[in-house]
Formats: sequence, C-alpha cells, structure tokens
Amino acid sequence: MKVSLENIEGVIVKDNETYTLEDNNYLENLTLSRTVLKPKQSTRGHFHENQEEVYIFTSGVGIMTIGEEKYQALEGDTFLIPKGKFHRVENESEIWPCCFTCVFEKYNRSGDEANYNLK
Repeated sequence: MKVSLENIEGVIVKDNETYTLEDNNYLENLTLSRTVLKPKQSTRGHFHENQEEVYIFTSGVGIMTIGEEKYQALEGDTFLIPKGKFHRVENESEIWPCCFTCVFEKYNRSGDEANYNLK
C-alpha cells in the first residue's frame, strides 16, 4: 500500500473541537496516524511505558514537548520519541491547523483513556 504523509488513507477515529484524528491500520503491528490540530489547541499529552513513537510534521507551526524539552515544530521536522517520555503538541497559530503524522505500535485506542498513561 502506498500513502502520503498528508493522505494516509485511514479512517477518522475522532473529530472534535481540538483535533481530527485519522488512523490507517493496514499493517499488522503498526498504526499510521494523522492529526489535524486546530488553531490554539494542544494535545492532552501522554507517554507510553513500552512504546516508541515517531512524529512527522506536515504543515503549520507547533511546539513539540518531549520530556522536559520544548522544540519548535515546522513542516518537515521529525521527532523520535523514546518509550516512557511524555510528549505533547501545541498549535501556536491563531488561524492555521498544525498537522502531523505519527507511526507507533498498535494499541487499543477505544474510549478517551486508551491504553497509555497520562502524565
């Protein structure tokens, strides 16, 4: 299957005032996920005790927090997140969404709590 970072050919799993979340679960062990983070919003932040994650920013401007470090996130930036590290994205723009695509091991994302630990 061929996809692009901006068109992952997934299914919308959440769409609310904070973000639109789309997952492609074509692979057996990995999920490709795209988030459109709405202006002046942030993800709730979380960490995975036994899972690494990759974030690739595709448009907009944001702040990526990994552990205690904060980074400016621009189109084309890629962040490698070690297991156990808290991470969160904030959209600084008043008008533009901040979009990013993630790759991670599959886990149960049903409900608001999912199978990861909130900080």
